[in-house]
Amino acid sequence: MTLQHMEIDELARSLLAKQGIGAIWKLHQAAAEAHRAGFQLSAADLIEVAEAAERAWTRGGIYRLKEGLTDLIESLR
Repeated sequence: MTLQHMEIDELARSLLAKQGIGAIWKLHQAAAEAHRAGFQLSAADLIEVAEAAERAWTRGGIYRLKEGLTDLIESLR
């Protein structure tokens, strides 16, 4: 059973908010453990959440960077 796209994104954002970027590493570790234990579908779901978290982190990081640059440029005027 795979998670719906919206559920994955929401879960990923929630994990990032609570645990920070370390959540991504933990998700990958859990996926590896699930795969070794023979739970391939669960491992795939965990990888999907980890990848969604990576995308969310990247988008958020880029937004914060742009926001910071905008503030810097404004302060130079």
